[in-house]
Amino acid sequence: MPSAINNNKTIGDRLEPYMAILGPLAMIGLIMAFMAVADPARYFRPSNINIILLEAALYMPMAMAMTFVITQRGIDLSIGSVAALTAIIMAFMIKQYHFSPLIAVLVALLLGGMFGLINGLVITKLKVPDLIGTLAMDLVYRGFALVIAKGLVLARFPDLITDIGRGEISGFLPVPVVIGILAMAIGYFLLKRTYFGRYTIAIGSNPDAAAMTGIAVDRHKIYAYMLMGAMAGLAGLMLTGKLNAVQATSAPYFNLHTIAAVVVGGTSLFGGRASIFGSFIGVLLLSMMINALVTLRIEFFWQSVASGVVIILSVAFYTWIQKKDRDGAKGFLAAMSTPDNMRLLRLSGLLIAALLLLFGLGFSTSGV
Repeated sequence: MPSAINNNKTIGDRLEPYMAILGPLAMIGLIMAFMAVADPARYFRPSNINIILLEAALYMPMAMAMTFVITQRGIDLSIGSVAALTAIIMAFMIKQYHFSPLIAVLVALLLGGMFGLINGLVITKLKVPDLIGTLAMDLVYRGFALVIAKGLVLARFPDLITDIGRGEISGFLPVPVVIGILAMAIGYFLLKRTYFGRYTIAIGSNPDAAAMTGIAVDRHKIYAYMLMGAMAGLAGLMLTGKLNAVQATSAPYFNLHTIAAVVVGGTSLFGGRASIFGSFIGVLLLSMMINALVTLRIEFFWQSVASGVVIILSVAFYTWIQKKDRDGAKGFLAAMSTPDNMRLLRLSGLLIAALLLLFGLGFSTSGV
């Protein structure tokens, strides 16, 4: 009987569980196909591929940790400020107080974890909603960074710091890419092979039921925010090493980019469903898209408009898929035929048309 049921499944039914991964992979394929026609010489040259990998590697540790936070029905809007503040403290330790670079790096990572602990305590003990709590702490951490830096730009760091951000293992991969892939591998192991990963999914699926089974829900939420803070601190170090400089206003777009990559990769905003591999693909997708805009010489302001529209469309589409799964719609194609979803598809088409129009205006005003 089970085999007969499986034989009756359509191709759409078989592919539906993998839509969260196939979607961003298809978008990566579309970007590559478009750039193969538009400007293959510049986009596919080895130096540009290296740039894409370095940009993606910067977000991989944060995307890994954000996967756990979002899976537990949380959100962290403070990661950009945490990255900037930990990097500023690390820079002052090296430049002004002459600490060993290794000690400064370890302190920065520990501070990132401590800031994550503070976020977790604000959310679990003070009962402040994740969105408001982390947004408020974002202001706090950014304020501390501004107070400490006093408008200074700190630059020219020791080799250890620059190696973290742009070093290269001879005959292998850039150091940041190795760090990013290792972070993703560790996250996959934590999600699939440890109680922390299983409890994360249980908490996101139903926090009350998880608590009734004996899971310390608040404690595991704090663990997730501590991991997020530590990975934001690591990303701050990587950004500092990449630029060989840091200031208090660094990393302003870490929040949106990381959250978008995780959600586009298939992790559910409703909690209970996670994909580390999907987050990895989401990071690559966004990095490739932004690099394509740069390669096409579209002005920076148009790049911001295009990036924002594409992120909104991507996140809206996958959130819709996840909501459809939660509401129990009978199949992907059946869900698309409902009046509400048809209106959503028409709206998406209008937004895509507007995006193409903006691209045309960008080309005409930049003289490309």
